Amino acid sequence: MTARLIPYLVLNGNSQEAIDFYVSALDAVPMFKQTFGEMPSNPDFPLPDSAKDRIGHAMIKVGESDLMFSDTFPGQPHQDGSQVTICLSTNDAAQATRYFNALSDGGTVNVPLQETHFSPAYGSVTDKFGIQFQVIAEVNQQ
Repeated sequence: MTARLIPYLVLNGNSQEAIDFYVSALDAVPMFKQTFGEMPSNPDFPLPDSAKDRIGHAMIKVGESDLMFSDTFPGQPHQDGSQVTICLSTNDAAQATRYFNALSDGGTVNVPLQETHFSPAYGSVTDKFGIQFQVIAEVNQQ
């Protein structure tokens, strides 16, 4: 089992601009990018046109470190200075569950831990200190 802590920047519609900036400024390498419009659709939650070009998830490599990005969904509250979360990534879904449950103790679950199209276990929690964690079990890429 391995675990990594990854900074995750949540921006208000300008993630692509930030990605371009950090790639240039930090000699970073783009690794992945998916807009909300490129994600699988959900008929229970239709995607408004204003969200389709926003970044749903992206990652760049800065040296040996990762930096992740996402845009807020249109209309979601956003306050400058609050856009950094911590992504706690592991290669083990049981470990992700343990981390999620431990961080939830005394905190607030933002997104319940669940299987998604990109992970066998993903969820978001704000711990009792007000720090937001995104907990994810990485898909084994063999």
